Amino acid sequence: MGAKQPTDLSAELAAELEALDLAGRLRSVEGRAGASAAPNAPIDFTSNDYLGLASHPRVIEAGRAAMARYGAGGRAARLLGGGAGHGELESLAADWLGTEAALFFPSGYQANLGLLTSLARAGDVVFSAAANHASIIDGLRLAKARVVVFDHRDLIELEEKLRTEPASKRRFVVVEGVYSMDGDLAPLAALDSMCKRYDAYLIVDEAHSVGLIGPGMRGAAHALTNDPETRLIARTITGGKALGTGGALVVGSRVLIDVLLNRSRSFIFTTASTPALAASFAEAIAVVKDEPELGRRALVHARALATALDLPVPEAAILSVVLGDEQVALKASTALWNLGFDVRAVRPPTVPAGSSRLRIVTHAFHTKSEVERLAQAFRDLDLIRQIQVTPASREQVHAPLAKAVAIAGTGTDVGKTVAAALVSRAYKGTGDVCYWKPVQTGADSDSETVRRLAALDKTEVAEPSWQLALPASPHEAASAEGVSVRPEGLAAALLELRKGAPTSRLVVELAGGLLVPYAIQDGHADLQVDWLRRVGVPAILVARSGLGTLNHTLLSLEAMRTRHLVPVMILLIGPRHDSNAKSLRELSDGTPVIEIPVFQVLDTNTLDDWLRSSTGCEFARLLERL
Repeated sequence: MGAKQPTDLSAELAAELEALDLAGRLRSVEGRAGASAAPNAPIDFTSNDYLGLASHPRVIEAGRAAMARYGAGGRAARLLGGGAGHGELESLAADWLGTEAALFFPSGYQANLGLLTSLARAGDVVFSAAANHASIIDGLRLAKARVVVFDHRDLIELEEKLRTEPASKRRFVVVEGVYSMDGDLAPLAALDSMCKRYDAYLIVDEAHSVGLIGPGMRGAAHALTNDPETRLIARTITGGKALGTGGALVVGSRVLIDVLLNRSRSFIFTTASTPALAASFAEAIAVVKDEPELGRRALVHARALATALDLPVPEAAILSVVLGDEQVALKASTALWNLGFDVRAVRPPTVPAGSSRLRIVTHAFHTKSEVERLAQAFRDLDLIRQIQVTPASREQVHAPLAKAVAIAGTGTDVGKTVAAALVSRAYKGTGDVCYWKPVQTGADSDSETVRRLAALDKTEVAEPSWQLALPASPHEAASAEGVSVRPEGLAAALLELRKGAPTSRLVVELAGGLLVPYAIQDGHADLQVDWLRRVGVPAILVARSGLGTLNHTLLSLEAMRTRHLVPVMILLIGPRHDSNAKSLRELSDGTPVIEIPVFQVLDTNTLDDWLRSSTGCEFARLLERL
């Protein structure tokens, strides 16, 4: 067999770029924005320089003076003496925003990465809005906390997840003050109230709101600072939007900033921003304080344009004109460019498929005539008729679903069914319970075993969605019968069970180990751990107590952590092994480890006796916190 020929990487990458159809998306800006733009340049309706401060004489002069005084470069990381003028900016910003302290990062992306990886630790849970910026998403991917995503501005879903999510060390809710794509505000007052009820802390990215919205143009969340009991603990203030410069600040308590100074890798291990940037940022804040009418003017233009296009009145200076099809949006952008308007198309993967759009930004430097001319261009191109109105978001509270817990294992025959019986029996003693095994393989019925051991009625045991004869992995057992287990079908069945008995406790026993696949197709495996992540059900991890458990358990924990899952507890089943239990307590980031002995007689009375023991009482207390 001949040797494999080397591939031409350049050719492959060029083909990928051609498929993306990126031509024209990196149009250069000729000259500066606003009144200083080059003659005949398209009018800027796309940049985030809402107030035109990038061209403001005071902002430019502040940067020039700092460069003349301190030089062009940041010189070193802040902790090694870099960053002239940064302390002055931080003090000014903290005073303006009514916080104890602030910390300056080279970019908003680094600020969010540094903030979230420093605060969200193992054992914590973070509730993140689905429309959050990529910097928030990536920061949470790098953090060790469990992440729970809720739909855009959907307080119904968030309240349900706050109510049903298992106990954790700390809880955080992360949102944007103004969302960068739709331009709508987060319901911050309601979120703060919800955080108070569910003992969570609120983090707000103010990138698109500072300079435009709130008391003194200090951001969407600034009003919350007047409440001495607010749960708002951190805000990210970006310089590269309304402030017309660059970099970003995290503002909050002195303790918060000290934590960032000691933990934030994106601050500690990067060269400081230039003195010119820090000085320009500080002067931009001064301009906003002196000229609040700039923000009001940008908002007036946004509302006038929305009225002309028959769109809902915007809450910020962003209009999201959804056209649906990618090619329609791209052609509209090109046509508007040819008419003298810089309006960019936004398409997947930045926005969901089928929601390609034109993102229009109004600025303080626009004239009334320019806004009217853009509206007329929409009419001339017959674009208004093609605009799709997006449905309103949900901001009320609905009835709860049944609380559920999954029983997952590090492998086969580790004791998951005994664990499921113990959990079911403990819950039966305090209220209604329902046990469900989504996929049963082999002749033995785990459902019948749990029903007998936990003394459940038949009505308290749901039928498996799949009963497969071969005692093997779900994907192999299904393949033997010429069928395929569909994870989305199991998710739908789970939802129906939770809807059907909202006051019950639902105990869900998985098959085999966490990384066992439900299905394998085209080289892709639908693993049980991925299904667990999608359905958002907390899990108990069951492992053997003896030889080999450290490797299997730590690998299972690693698989969970990479998906931002943290088990409620680890159950070690079998003969007592003090060394393994001690090691897992040290290595599991605070996850409780409960040891369950080998029961010589396995029946309901034995389970009850154990549940009355001191260890059993601790086990029951952990379950009640779910």
